[in-house]
Amino acid sequence: FMPATFNHTIIASKDRNRSADFFRELLELGKAPSWGMFTNLVLDDGVLLQFAEPPVDVQMQHYAFLVDDDLFDRAYARLTAGRIDHWADPQMSRPGECNSEHGGRGVYFFDPSGHAIELITRPYL
Repeated sequence: FMPATFNHTIIASKDRNRSADFFRELLELGKAPSWGMFTNLVLDDGVLLQFAEPPVDVQMQHYAFLVDDDLFDRAYARLTAGRIDHWADPQMSRPGECNSEHGGRGVYFFDPSGHAIELITRPYL
């Protein structure tokens, strides 16, 4: 018996290499083998992120990443150093801040393709 686990997702991108580089640098990920229309990254738990440029307009999606406190600090420093707009809440009413909800910290921002990205240090459940 093998329980269901999350294996991969395709992240629609305006420029797949730029998007993959953004996530690789922000989340400190190593490069992964890429093929065909995909530029790939692998998270530490083995989940594959596949960046592709679809033949249609990119529609915003939300992606949340659970990170430890040390990586959150480094990623948040990269956001602020890169002058990337960010908010403490998904309503974007607290600009330039991170939150301390759910027993951890969190921040919201957009990736180069306009996807809503969330970094959190504690899971919601």
